[in-house]
Amino acid sequence: MTIQRTDQVVKTTVRPTVVIQSVLFTVLLLVIAAYLLLPFVWGVITSFKPASAIFEGPAKMMAAPWTLDNYAQVFAYPGFYKGLLNSTIVSLGAVLLSLVVGVFAAYALGKYKFYGKTVIMYVILAVSMFPQIAVLSGLYTMIQQAKLYDNPLGLIFSYLIFTIPFSVWVLTSFVREIPNELEEAAMMDGATPLQTLIQVILPVMGPALVTTGLLAFINAWNEYLFALTFMSQNRTIPVVIANYSGSSQYETPWANIMAASILVTVPLIVLVLIFQKNIVSGLTSGAVKG
Repeated sequence: MTIQRTDQVVKTTVRPTVVIQSVLFTVLLLVIAAYLLLPFVWGVITSFKPASAIFEGPAKMMAAPWTLDNYAQVFAYPGFYKGLLNSTIVSLGAVLLSLVVGVFAAYALGKYKFYGKTVIMYVILAVSMFPQIAVLSGLYTMIQQAKLYDNPLGLIFSYLIFTIPFSVWVLTSFVREIPNELEEAAMMDGATPLQTLIQVILPVMGPALVTTGLLAFINAWNEYLFALTFMSQNRTIPVVIANYSGSSQYETPWANIMAASILVTVPLIVLVLIFQKNIVSGLTSGAVKG
């Protein structure tokens, strides 16, 4: 019996079309990365350059000496600290209230069946898409009548009109993904719906709460229109930065504005880096599914 072995040599050839597609895809990624990052990189560079060099053109500005004077001037401005404090109070207040309301609403909408639930979800989605300018006049009248003008409480309650719908919608999507067996086991042990929510459902909602809370915090932290309209003395940081003025009414201190913008963005970057694992877990576990 003769066994014949046949060695087959497989020649791998790279098609030119594959190479071209790979090159084009890489170029596309580089263009998108440059489009997204260039404004931020340019803002950081601007914050370290003298104000006189900003309008000299890219080449002259890059050749200008680097300086920390812009940051020193921002730290020397008392209104900057007050704006940071007001933004922190308002953003944290809005996020905490939104999460409390959102958890209860998401549990009811995600786990219970009742008439009109679908309509409620569509209303929540529609409300979250309303432009702020559409409700500005009515909200201003309500805040004036409630005597909450120039009060952080007024700004917190005004922010709830977009943080609560967002929180409810995202948390409801997450609660739907929680297995019903957990809830049924708690019910069989005699737990009430409130006990089931607090002791069983809430502990597994950590990634969703972090993701929702952080995104709502960023929205509240960067909000400008309501802060400009409803506050006069207790300005939040976006309005404080926008109202920076130079030595005359015709001068806009762009270098100081860039430095202040970089400073107020740092806390958001730190929060994202600290909770990045929870954010990824929340995003991949159905927390942002429509």
